[in-house]
Amino acid sequence: MKDDKYYMKLALAEAEIALTLGEVPIGAVLVDAEGGVVVCAHNMRENWQDATAHAEILAIRDGGKLLGRWRLSDCTLYVTLEPCPMCAGALVMARLRRVVYGVTDAKAGGVESIFNIPGHRSLNHQVAVTAGIMEDECAAILKRFFVLRR
Repeated sequence: MKDDKYYMKLALAEAEIALTLGEVPIGAVLVDAEGGVVVCAHNMRENWQDATAHAEILAIRDGGKLLGRWRLSDCTLYVTLEPCPMCAGALVMARLRRVVYGVTDAKAGGVESIFNIPGHRSLNHQVAVTAGIMEDECAAILKRFFVLRR
């Protein structure tokens, strides 16, 4: 049976692709209600020179196109790093059922660390959150990237 760890391994594989491209290694996987992988994505900000080309945004955008709808209320997004405020807002706007992330982002976290956008009761939708899945592995790839950059 596929569990959160299974999908986070797929997100980590996407983060590895981002690393090879010189991107901050963040990967995301959008999964439907039956456990099928809809789309996988990774950061492309540097290569595309696009501030919005975060893994989460790309997964939501491509997933919506593949499914033929913008409401992803039966889907779960797996991402290696806690989404930023922009991406956390996109989780709500896409009506995602759940977000699962690996490591918290104390400097830019929009889900729990700094802001709680997906759980904010004033918004018209709340997204369930699961944190800390494969946290050590998700932190390690980020550390490796920043060591290489310095």
